[in-house]
Amino acid sequence: MNAQGTSRVSRPVAVIGAGLDLGQGRRGVDMGPSAIRYAELNARLRELGLEVDDWGDVGSPVPETTDEGSPNARYLAPIKAACEQVAALVSDAVAKNHIPLTLGGDHSIAMGTLGGMAKARGPGAALWIDAHGDLNRPSTSPTGNVHGMPLAAALGVAGPEFSSDAYPVPSVTRVALLGIRSLDPGERELIRELDVRAFTMSEIDKLGVERVLREALSYLAGEAFLHVSLDLDAVDPMFAPGVGTPVRGGLSYREAHLALELVAESGLLDSLDVVEVNPILDRENETGKLAVELVASALGARIL
Repeated sequence: MNAQGTSRVSRPVAVIGAGLDLGQGRRGVDMGPSAIRYAELNARLRELGLEVDDWGDVGSPVPETTDEGSPNARYLAPIKAACEQVAALVSDAVAKNHIPLTLGGDHSIAMGTLGGMAKARGPGAALWIDAHGDLNRPSTSPTGNVHGMPLAAALGVAGPEFSSDAYPVPSVTRVALLGIRSLDPGERELIRELDVRAFTMSEIDKLGVERVLREALSYLAGEAFLHVSLDLDAVDPMFAPGVGTPVRGGLSYREAHLALELVAESGLLDSLDVVEVNPILDRENETGKLAVELVASALGARIL
């Protein structure tokens, strides 16, 4: 943990809450932005010398009052509506030369963050730090949960129902997955079809975080923007228990920090989201606190 020090980042940070929980099946992730803020996110970033503007939360409906729609892409219409709100705020943040920091909510909100970045700059690149690929499509998803589809949507291969008048689709043209250890058959097929770099936990075990991150960042550099999407289930449940879809064998505490420290060191980061923190499943907000620490590392926290 980098408890002290100053940030390498000079731009202000725009914090955007997006407590959307329609994209998955376990309730509680809608309280993720509150849990992260309660862990003193804004104060931690200001300790680093960063200017922080908290733009509040995007509204979203609850499942009990919302039509599910197609079982193959449950709640897609209201999810897209929330993502369009996120996209508008993200593109405004970019116009003001802020770094957008979106707090989830489930991972479907990344469609909005990426859409807003692409609206502002054109399609870019994404470093997707996650236990899962999030590359399912309605035809391949075993659950119909949209939080397993946002990367396929951002790449423009999830189907026409994911298109939007509010932002371009595809919103990314280059992607690297990091920490992957749970893939569905349709996701494996898509990774083979597309130019997606997938660094599994096995590769991290063999090669180490530093080498893998440097390869991933080298591959992603040079695009219109670099977005880092951090799903807390990328971290081993021993350190991040408060997530809806935990998978054993993830990044250790230090590996996660090193990955994001290397992102900061690269100077490539243009936007960031932190998703899937579920305080109902957590232990004394341990995962919310970890999210704050990792955000600080991504934004350049250092000891000296």
